[in-house]
Amino acid sequence: MQTFGIRTPSPDGGPADTERARPGPARSLTPLLAGAATAVAATGAVLALLDAGTPLRAPSTFLFLLLAPAAAIAAALRGLDPFGRVLTALSGAVVVNMLVAQGMLAVHRWSARGGVVAVTVLSVLVLLSTLLRERIPGKHPQT
Repeated sequence: MQTFGIRTPSPDGGPADTERARPGPARSLTPLLAGAATAVAATGAVLALLDAGTPLRAPSTFLFLLLAPAAAIAAALRGLDPFGRVLTALSGAVVVNMLVAQGMLAVHRWSARGGVVAVTVLSVLVLLSTLLRERIPGKHPQT
């Protein structure tokens, strides 16, 4: 059995720091992927609202229905570590979508447009409540 010690960063920025501070194109890839996912998700919402007959409508609408509530919930959960925040936000997005679908089925008003609108409204409300909570004087948001 082999035991590995904990590597601490060296003060001179030697080999122990090479994994953390990696310059180059890999560091700028995350915002690019986030922007691309946002563009595809927004396109999915527009395609669903316009009832376009393209084969890209279903996957891009699915991406919107997953990312819109997840982004709003993740903005509200600033106190969690990144992995817990992502996991909780995605779980919350699934719950929001299930509640919208269950509500639409209960009132016998099932439609793709209605679902996209309902999820958008709920996501905007969560995001606005988070933004308003930060502006209240005397209240400190989670850090």
